[in-house]
Amino acid sequence: MGLVQVTLALQPLFKRSVTFMERDDDDLADQVTKFGYQHEFADIAWYPGIGRAVYRVDDRLPMNASGEGVLDFIGFRATPRLLIRTNRLAEELFERAGNGNGKCVTSRVTHAALSSAGYGLMRRSGGLFTGYPVVGPQHRMQASGGCITGPEDALLTACPWDPRVRGSSFFHQTTFSLPVSRAGAFVEEVRRLRDMNPKALCGVELYDGILIRYVKASTAHLGKPAAGGGQSDDMVDFDMTYYRSRDPNRARLFEDVLEEIEQMGVFKYGGLPHWGKNRNLAFVGAARKYPRIGEFLRIKDAYDPDGLFSSDWSDMMLGIGGRAPTRDAPGCALEGMCVCSQDAHCAPEQGYVCRPGKVYKDARVCTKV
Repeated sequence: MGLVQVTLALQPLFKRSVTFMERDDDDLADQVTKFGYQHEFADIAWYPGIGRAVYRVDDRLPMNASGEGVLDFIGFRATPRLLIRTNRLAEELFERAGNGNGKCVTSRVTHAALSSAGYGLMRRSGGLFTGYPVVGPQHRMQASGGCITGPEDALLTACPWDPRVRGSSFFHQTTFSLPVSRAGAFVEEVRRLRDMNPKALCGVELYDGILIRYVKASTAHLGKPAAGGGQSDDMVDFDMTYYRSRDPNRARLFEDVLEEIEQMGVFKYGGLPHWGKNRNLAFVGAARKYPRIGEFLRIKDAYDPDGLFSSDWSDMMLGIGGRAPTRDAPGCALEGMCVCSQDAHCAPEQGYVCRPGKVYKDARVCTKV
């Protein structure tokens, strides 16, 4: 095997000025196609259940600009173990009781607390949020949480996702990229679905909403290709985190809504799945979405003929060897191992059966009846 040379492009240090600006989501479908071009480090956190969007106005400044700010995102800090367990228990109780209103109240309280604290922005390390804008060096503003430097205190505090903590976070993630030209229509359809039952999407707000980020189109073999392989079309990345039961056979509250959004983004709008965050069904046909996949596989075989850097999982997601990422089995849709085509793929004994989507009619989702 030959050596591979990698060239990194470095930049001089610089600072960033950050302001989080919140507004109604009425014009989000229009703004999502523009905002990423207006600010170098822009992103949007969408809270669909409460109809709000938080725009990150984030721009570059020279190093001689005044300010030594830091972003220490509250959700990524060392958290008291009791609070971690309490939050998880509350969500599990909401699920068991079918209490969507409880999730909505919790999401509003959580969002208000994060907003009033500037989401963890501080004018100096260890300080308090005192208002916008916050200016600080790139390496302190890009880093987003102090969990890794939390105290060694026998797990009195921990990262919220630490598996050593009984009752820590356990969740699904659905993340895909759409060309900018398709992003607005996707947002508008999600809003239509939300308007049918707003409390169905409060659950994602417990995990900081739907994060919308911007990615440049790329000619890399598995980069974000231009739409249709033609003229460059930059990408909008949609990232959703939501409750997952530790029992793989238990259906989720409002499962049909998130399944419809997942299928709408990946299949109707041709979203490119994030390689490390999705449920298996998001990878159905994924390799065909990359115009240079054939060239990538040839290079892969040449440089790694023994498959040292491959795994059964990566081969399956890339369609190598004819293995499919999904399977047909009872309950397979609950964990995203299939798109349901019969009631048995859901949880009929819990009242969840396979039905068409409400907005995306070609979707097949597990619906409570």
